[in-house]
Amino acid sequence: MSGNDDFLVEIGTEELPPKALRQLMTAFGEGLTSAIDEARLARRDVHTYASPRRLAVLVEKLAIKQDDREVDKKGPPTKVAFDGDGNPTPAATAFAKKCGVTVDELGREQTDKGEWLSFRSLEQGKTAAEMLPGIVEQALAALPVPRRMRWGAGDAEFVRPVHWVVLLHGKNIIEGSVMGIPAGRVSLGHRFHASDPVSIATPGDYLVALEKEGYVIADFLRRRDMVRDGVSAAAQQSGGNVVDGELLYDEVTALVEWPVPIVGAFDELYLDLPREVVISTLTGHQRYFPVADGSGNLLPHFITVANIESKDPEQVIEGNERVIRPRLADAAFFWNSDRKSPISSREEALRDVVYQRGLGSLFDKSQRVARIGAWLASELGADSAVIARAAALAKCDLVTDMVGEFPDLQGTMGRYYALADGEPGDVADAIGEQYLPRFSGDELPDSGAGQILAVADKLDSLAGVFSIGKKPSGNRDPFGLRRAALGIVRILIERGLDIDLRALIAKAVAEQPEGKADNDEIAADLYAFISERLRRYFLDRDAKLGMETFDAVMARRPVSLVDFDRRLAAVQTFSRLEQAASLAAANKRIANILRKAGDPEGLVVSEKLFELDAEEALHNALRNSREKVAPMLEQRRYAEILNELADLRDPVDRFFDDVMVMAEDDAIKNNRLALLGELRALFLDVADISRLSLG
Repeated sequence: MSGNDDFLVEIGTEELPPKALRQLMTAFGEGLTSAIDEARLARRDVHTYASPRRLAVLVEKLAIKQDDREVDKKGPPTKVAFDGDGNPTPAATAFAKKCGVTVDELGREQTDKGEWLSFRSLEQGKTAAEMLPGIVEQALAALPVPRRMRWGAGDAEFVRPVHWVVLLHGKNIIEGSVMGIPAGRVSLGHRFHASDPVSIATPGDYLVALEKEGYVIADFLRRRDMVRDGVSAAAQQSGGNVVDGELLYDEVTALVEWPVPIVGAFDELYLDLPREVVISTLTGHQRYFPVADGSGNLLPHFITVANIESKDPEQVIEGNERVIRPRLADAAFFWNSDRKSPISSREEALRDVVYQRGLGSLFDKSQRVARIGAWLASELGADSAVIARAAALAKCDLVTDMVGEFPDLQGTMGRYYALADGEPGDVADAIGEQYLPRFSGDELPDSGAGQILAVADKLDSLAGVFSIGKKPSGNRDPFGLRRAALGIVRILIERGLDIDLRALIAKAVAEQPEGKADNDEIAADLYAFISERLRRYFLDRDAKLGMETFDAVMARRPVSLVDFDRRLAAVQTFSRLEQAASLAAANKRIANILRKAGDPEGLVVSEKLFELDAEEALHNALRNSREKVAPMLEQRRYAEILNELADLRDPVDRFFDDVMVMAEDDAIKNNRLALLGELRALFLDVADISRLSLG
C-alpha cells in the first residue's frame, strides 16, 4: 500500500426513501469528511454518490495513517508534587502513573505562575485501517434519519436494511464490519439487469465497474442529468416541452439506477379538467412528467422514466398508460361531482371539521380570518366586502372530494369552483392565492385581495397556536409557523403593504378564543418571533448585510416592515459614506454620555448659556439640518436624511475637541447635554447608528 490511496465506502441497502436520497448522500459525505478531518487523516477531494440501493463516498488520496505527534501533558505544581523533604506526593505518583513512567522521568516546566511537572511524549499515529470502520459508523449514525429500523437478529439500525458494505483503501479491503456487515470489495448491481456480484478492484474503478458490469449509474448528479436530458428529448419528440420538471428530477433520479425515458399518452378528454388537476395526477401519483406545447397548453402525453431497458418497450408504455387512466378518471369524477353544488353550500360543513383543539373548527378560523382581513383591508383602503366573501369561501374546498384526494390542490380548486359558481374574479383569485408563498422562494399573491387574505390567514394561524402555548421550540415546528411568519414578512415587504405590524398582530391575537394567556404577552412574543424571521429574511436577501446594521434599525422598532426596509437601505448607504465612521463613533459616545447622566428628559438648549464657539456652531448646524430633514422625514426619504446629516461631522468633531460636556456648572452641563440630545434625536429619527462599528 502506498502512502496515500483513494478510499471508497459503499453502503448497500434496500431501496432508500427517494425524497430523502440526495440529502442522505450529501450528509453522509459531509459527516465522513468531518470525521476523517477530526481523525487527522490527510486527504484530498471528496466525492459522494447514491442510487436507490446505495450510498457511497470516495475520498481521494487518503493517508494510510495519522502523523505522529508530540503530546505535552501538564501535571501538578512542584510545590504540591513534593513534600518538604523532596519526596513525591500522591499527586506526583498519580500523574506519573497516568503518563506510564516513573516520577524521575517526568519533566519540569516553568511558567508565570510557578513550576509544574510535565511529560512530553511522541504519540504514534493510528493507521487508517483500524480507524475507518468506526469513522464510517460515526458518519452513518449522524445522518438525518427521523426513523430508523432494525432487521434480522442484530442490533444495527438504519433507514433501510443494509445488505453489503464495501470498504477499500487503494487495492486493499479494510478489515472490519459496518452495521454488523463484514466489509469487502463486492457490490451488487441492478436488480434485473445484473444478477452477478460486481467486484470493485480499486476505488477509482467504482463508477465504471458498476456501470459496465452492474447496469448502475452510481453518480447521482450524472444520473440526474441523464434523466433531465432524456425527459426533455422525449418531450420534444412528442411535440412539446416538459412542465415543472425541476420539481421531479431529484425524486425520479432517486427511483432509478438505469434511467430509460418513455413517452406515454392519455385520452384528450381529460384535458378539459383544470390544468393543475392533470399535472397533480401525473406528478403526484406516478411521478410522470407532463408535456405542454409552446403556449403552455397541456398535451395528452407524459414522460415516465423506467428503471429497466425493456426488450418490449411497448408493453412498458401500455402498463404505464393503464395505471394513469383510472387516476384521471377519478379526477374527472371528483370535478364533476364537486360542481353539482355551489362551493358556498359547503360553508356549514366546516363547522364539523376541527381546526385545532382550543381554536375551534375550520368555520371558526374562517370567521377570524374574515375579521382580521376586514381590518387589514380597511387600513389599506381595500374592499372589505371582497375580503369577507373570500375568507368565507376560502376553506370550503377542503371538504370537496377533489381536495380530499389531492391535498396539494387546496386553494387552487377553491378558485376554480368559485369561478364556476359565478363568484367575482377578485374573490376567486384571493381564494387561489391564500396559501402563497407555500415554501421558501415560492411566488407571492398577485392580487391585492389575495395578499390581504394570505397575510390574515397566516397571522391567524400564528396567533392561534401562540395563544394555546404551542409556539415552536428548538427544531420542532409542526405547524409550519416559521414558514408562515416568513411568508407574512415577504408579502408585506415585497408587495409594499404599509401596515402597522404591531397593531395587526394585536388584532389577530384579540380575535383568538379567550384563554388564560395574557394577550399583550402573546402579542409581544409573536412580534419577537416575526422579527427573527425578518432578520433571517434580510440576511438571506443580502449576504453583505451586517447584523449591527439590522440591529441599528430594529432598535427604533419601525411601525411597518415597508418602513423598516427603507430605513435599512438608508443605513446601508450611509455606512459607505466617508463621514459614517466618525458620526457612528460620535453617536456611540453621545449615547454613553447621556446614559451616564441618567438619560435626562425635558432639557432645552439655551443659546445664552453657550461659552464656546463650538457649541454655537453645532447648534446652528443642527437647526439647519432639522429644517432640511423635516419634510424628508414625513416622506420617509431616509437615505437623503442620513446624507444630509453626514455634513454634521465637522461641527460634531469640533464640539468634542473643544467642549467639556460634564462641566461643573449644572446649567452649562445640562445645556450641553440638551445639545447632544438634539443631535442624537436627529439620527434616531432614522436609526440608532451608535450600534454601527465602522472604520
